[in-house]
Amino acid sequence: MHFWLICIILLWPNEVRGYGSMNSYGEQSIRIGLISDDPTERIQQTFEHAISVVNSDLSIPLQGDSANVDYGNSVHAFGELCRLMQNGVGAVFGPSARHTAAHLFSACDAKDLPFIYAHLSSSQQTDGFNLHPHAEDIAHVLYDIIQQFEWSRFIFCYESSEYLTILDHLVALYGIKSPLIKVMRYDLNLNGNYKAVLRRIRKSEDSRIVVVGSTEGVAELLRQAQQVGIMNEDYTYLVGNLDLHTFQLEEYKYSEANITGIRMFDPDKKEVRELIETLNRAVGESEPLDLGSSPITLAMALTYDAVRVIAETTNNMPYQPQQLNCSERHDVVQQDGSTFRNYMRTLEILDKTITGRIFFQGNVRKGFSFDVIELQPTGLIKVGTWEEGQDFEFNRPPQVQELLDNEENSLVNKTFKVLISVPNKPYASLVESINSLIGNSQYEGYGIDLIKELADKLGFNFTFHNGGNDYGFFNKTTNQTTGMLKEIVEGRADLAITDLTITSEREEAIDFSIPFMNLGIAILYVKPQKAEPALFSFMDPFSKEVWLYLGIAYLGVSLCLFVLGRLSPSEWDNPYPCIEEPEELENQFTINNSMWFTTGALLQQGSEIAPKALSTRTISSIWWFFTLIMVSSYTANLAAFLTIENPSSSIDSVEDLAENKDDVQYGAKRTGSTRNFFLTSEEPIYMKMNAYMTQNKDMLTETNLEGVDKVKAGTKYAFLMESTSIEFNTVRECNLKKIGDALDEKGYGIAMPKNWPYRDKFNRALLELQEQGVLARLKNKWWNEIGAGVCDAKSEDDGPSELEMQNLSGIYLVLIVGSILSFVLSFFYWCLFVFKRAKFYDVPFCDALAEEFKIVISFAENERALKSAQSVYSRSRNSSQSIESLKTDSEDQVPEEE
Repeated sequence: MHFWLICIILLWPNEVRGYGSMNSYGEQSIRIGLISDDPTERIQQTFEHAISVVNSDLSIPLQGDSANVDYGNSVHAFGELCRLMQNGVGAVFGPSARHTAAHLFSACDAKDLPFIYAHLSSSQQTDGFNLHPHAEDIAHVLYDIIQQFEWSRFIFCYESSEYLTILDHLVALYGIKSPLIKVMRYDLNLNGNYKAVLRRIRKSEDSRIVVVGSTEGVAELLRQAQQVGIMNEDYTYLVGNLDLHTFQLEEYKYSEANITGIRMFDPDKKEVRELIETLNRAVGESEPLDLGSSPITLAMALTYDAVRVIAETTNNMPYQPQQLNCSERHDVVQQDGSTFRNYMRTLEILDKTITGRIFFQGNVRKGFSFDVIELQPTGLIKVGTWEEGQDFEFNRPPQVQELLDNEENSLVNKTFKVLISVPNKPYASLVESINSLIGNSQYEGYGIDLIKELADKLGFNFTFHNGGNDYGFFNKTTNQTTGMLKEIVEGRADLAITDLTITSEREEAIDFSIPFMNLGIAILYVKPQKAEPALFSFMDPFSKEVWLYLGIAYLGVSLCLFVLGRLSPSEWDNPYPCIEEPEELENQFTINNSMWFTTGALLQQGSEIAPKALSTRTISSIWWFFTLIMVSSYTANLAAFLTIENPSSSIDSVEDLAENKDDVQYGAKRTGSTRNFFLTSEEPIYMKMNAYMTQNKDMLTETNLEGVDKVKAGTKYAFLMESTSIEFNTVRECNLKKIGDALDEKGYGIAMPKNWPYRDKFNRALLELQEQGVLARLKNKWWNEIGAGVCDAKSEDDGPSELEMQNLSGIYLVLIVGSILSFVLSFFYWCLFVFKRAKFYDVPFCDALAEEFKIVISFAENERALKSAQSVYSRSRNSSQSIESLKTDSEDQVPEEE
């Protein structure tokens, strides 16, 4: 019965069973769906282009059904998925948002509907269809490249936890011989601000960096790396993102930083060019391809190839999708869905794809190759090919000879008007001469020499003009500029060189060259003044805590000596040596004598009191050793404290400045990037400082020189300015000093008109000057040679520091242990003494012990009667023997403590 029912269902016409779909011409087709969150719609255009390409080879064509959703909107995406299921799709292409894709995959898996996605997967057990290389394969590529680089240490910089799988596989490949890897994460919920991590990299001794992460994250990291100043010849970047060829790399071409990456396809491939032509027609553009780069992302390429795989599968396996409903029970699934997906993984496609060979081992794609690319001034250049199972070696092509500059772009015999700020040492100032100078010869400085070096290299002429102290800014609201910026924007000047900071606001109106100097905002203040010696400065070698514990130790040892003296029989002496059989004994360790003994030992003078018992001698020895260490430490540290005076500064950091510690006032130049930094900052401390400077406008100055003079006046005034200018002034003004660390990182650049045709030539010339050491030589000339050498270069010493408790805790421990040991010995010999006396007088030990204890705790009495013990012991045994018949206690009859 069941057999015939199954046969009827299989032989039933497709239209009755609800299988398949019809295209616009009423022909049979297989519908496939796309849910995209790409706002540019290029994924959708690639999807449609791929379907049109493969349909030319198919008997049953594919029909696309796509939908756009907002990034991360899982609810909207699920609604579109249900719509696609109702239309009867045979496979679904998921979005790039991973959480959304995971949600849709669960729904497709429940309906046995093939789900295709194109992003990095850390698991090999997923049942979706993914053409993206696995993390293990990316790690293998990075491993082989690092081996060729012969790195012994590097920084692994990752965006989020999902990319740590690459690091796990990378470490596994190294085994126990792994290089030193410093791991840093640059996605710290800082809304895309990675500069804190980049500053740590800059301060680190490592300059080789492996970067993995999303396309947007890695691109932003490289951009901010240039802003922080670590995009230069000292740094090497190995990018593990497969979309490096899509980045805007123009500004890094002449940075001299070594940027190496990998990609999965050749931009000159036929399929890639056809796709680009289709995309250009869709947006009405017709732009040529850039050499070595491509606007085709990996997600677009994998979408194209996935459509090719589906087409090949439908050619070999009949597949007629049926309509599904999301609200139906889970046992209503897509017939042959899992079979179709598994068959896709059995195929091996060698041509007509963008990313090359498609081959699967289990659920993971294998058998592909990567292009290893490097950024050079001509663009991205292929320097090798990595293939699985083969040894990798770099195969760099000969350097592409740059085209000669044509006459239109030549700088020879061109004359530029260059703005400078005078006086503004060391960047520009008037030459001090007895002769009257005119023209360019009347100026000197760092900026003057730098323009001369560029002119010698590029062949142009120049004339200097004083642009004043107003460097200018750009008002976004009114679209107006001021100062030097206005002169350049309106065409009255070609260049401006001074301590002009590169800012995003200014770059909206003009262009800058690459930075010729990196710096940050710092605090200029007078050097700390030596404080007057305190009245009780002799106590400075020890901290208050040490002095307190020293007093406690003194009293404690004195009390111990007093108690031990009373417990030790040897310390009870005959006060009258001439009397052989005294009636009383005297103890030398009264409370006064005990304190005098410890005082003499502490002052290294000794005393006439000499301990006799083993217990008192033990604690005395420990106390002498303790005082030896304490006195020696005090003496050694006292010499340093009396001869070196610690300078005391009113402020030590920007926090002290913001709190107006010691009533220190502060300000900055009235206009410029330093003032703008506080105006635009969102940090609470800088906002507070900005409010202070806004309310106290008299603290602002027109020039940096005016601010320096105000600091020199010694009126408790600090000036905020660039660190390079502070460095220039501190080597010439001996009473000035930089306080704290730099508040930000920025660079000085040469200002030029927007889209100036000679910008690349200036950048290339600046890089050559940097490589040849000219920039460093110029800075050393104007900072450390001309006008410098006035102040001593002695390093500032913080002076001696007081000894803390942790420095002397060991000797206190010795004193405590020695005291405890003395008490143990004293108690032992005291009990032995009482035991022998009780035995001698034939009395119970406990009674004798109680009587002796009463004598010991009689602190007011420092003498003891010898016959008192006889009467007590006699009464204890109820003897009628007279006290006079008892023998007098003597040292021969009663054993004493040795």
